[in-house]
Amino acid sequence: MAPALVPTTNRQQSKLNVGPMLQQNCTTLSSESNPKKKKEQKQHQLESIVKSPSGKLNEMPNLKTKPRVYKIVLTGGPCGGKTTGQSRLCTFFENLGWKVFRVPETATVLLSGGVKFSDLTAEEDPLTPSTFVHKELPFAAPEHSMIDLTASCPRCLAKAASKPYVNEAKKFQENLIRTMVQIENTFFELGNSSTRDCLIICDRGVMDASAYIPKEKWEEMMAINKWNPVEMRDNRYNQILHLVSAANGAEDFYSTEDHACRSEGVELARELDYKSAAAWVGHPYFDVIDNSTNFETKMNRMIESVCQKLGIDTRDRLQATSRKLKFLVKNLPPASEFPAFQDFDVVHHYLLSGGPKVQARLRKRGQNNHWSYIHTQRRPDVNNRERIEVKTQLTHRDYTNLLAQEDKAHFPIYKTRRCFLINNQYFQLDIYKEPCHSRCKNLILLETYSSLSGDALQKCMPTFLNIVKEVTGDPDYSMFNLSLRKDWKTCRSTAHGKQQKQQPQHQSPKSSPERQEYHPYEENSD
Repeated sequence: MAPALVPTTNRQQSKLNVGPMLQQNCTTLSSESNPKKKKEQKQHQLESIVKSPSGKLNEMPNLKTKPRVYKIVLTGGPCGGKTTGQSRLCTFFENLGWKVFRVPETATVLLSGGVKFSDLTAEEDPLTPSTFVHKELPFAAPEHSMIDLTASCPRCLAKAASKPYVNEAKKFQENLIRTMVQIENTFFELGNSSTRDCLIICDRGVMDASAYIPKEKWEEMMAINKWNPVEMRDNRYNQILHLVSAANGAEDFYSTEDHACRSEGVELARELDYKSAAAWVGHPYFDVIDNSTNFETKMNRMIESVCQKLGIDTRDRLQATSRKLKFLVKNLPPASEFPAFQDFDVVHHYLLSGGPKVQARLRKRGQNNHWSYIHTQRRPDVNNRERIEVKTQLTHRDYTNLLAQEDKAHFPIYKTRRCFLINNQYFQLDIYKEPCHSRCKNLILLETYSSLSGDALQKCMPTFLNIVKEVTGDPDYSMFNLSLRKDWKTCRSTAHGKQQKQQPQHQSPKSSPERQEYHPYEENSD
């Protein structure tokens, strides 16, 4: 159960402390009779105090701290920068001392080796795309004069999967996923056994296959194999990075040269780009890296996005760009007005903490009774100036045990979270549900991350939503404050709200304490 860090502006790396008090109690007696052990015990206690301000509350199960294993997927349409992105990420993290594994694109590996999936089944060989010419295959890519006899184009086979008389192409996708899972698992195991922090970069992931298969066939395949999207999409990978194709926003730079498996025209590339993005809608940490900047800045934005999730301070090496934005929405329009979306049931519970500057909460998120569980802890660093936010994926058992620490000063928060992609911008629409405090009734909040502002941002916003106003940073719409049983304005010692302290008049604004005050509850509504 490796911790995963999320967007934060901390200036040090930190890991969630696990059970120092329990470890302390087990070794006290033996250490008293051994001066060396006693010295080591004292040092361990000091380190525990630095790492865990709360001391006793909100400690995770007593497990040894392991190096981090962070799994990301690079996806997107043709000519989006995935190959360059892999190389840049690899170089950047290796320079930080991380171990980096790069999982190759499974379709390219298998098909470039001349694999025929009919050899992998016991059924009678059906008609396959490799036995026809283009005029007999309306599903072939229009740029191909004929299907390559070695079946080396995965997109042609993917299109073939949509035709009822071509069973081989459907088998291709099914076997492709099985092979991909096995290859990825091999790298994941290597990462888990690493003695260093490890970044695993997957060139596409299992959900990419759904972009090329009709929805009903994909759901049929999922049911037959007993797969579910929560496990395959949300729990399998820590972060998804969609690198938008140059065919969408940088057409002058779109090219099919020097790529054996790329032959798409601009229009087809745009379509593939949209489909590959739609396949991942619903993942809790899905970032779209568009072409609004030059390519070098695009690569830096990609690296920055990963560093933000991991809590790594890039200082002046990468320019900070995106920020979380929150908007109040008046009402919920009919589902028919939305683009393709995914709905999730989300439940938040705030936990007791060791002080007013430490926040802990649990999140349960799922579809069709398949759930993922996350523990989030936010606290100041040792200098009490920056915030550190640590997310840890939980088992159902750990989640249930931690619920015993629920803070009764807060209501649980129940939401329907609708995730959708529009104008190359990823949005989450939180629709608050009962039971809840009266302040949350009929409340709808829209969230996104963006580096845009002004008219550029306005053009990306969903026009079908009636947005009342922007509420970014407004304490009235902090999830922590919304969940309080009392009015947050009457309990400012713990509520999310910037309080003004009275300062001597001779003190300059630049050095005033309120400008450096740590505010623990400007949280991400994960």
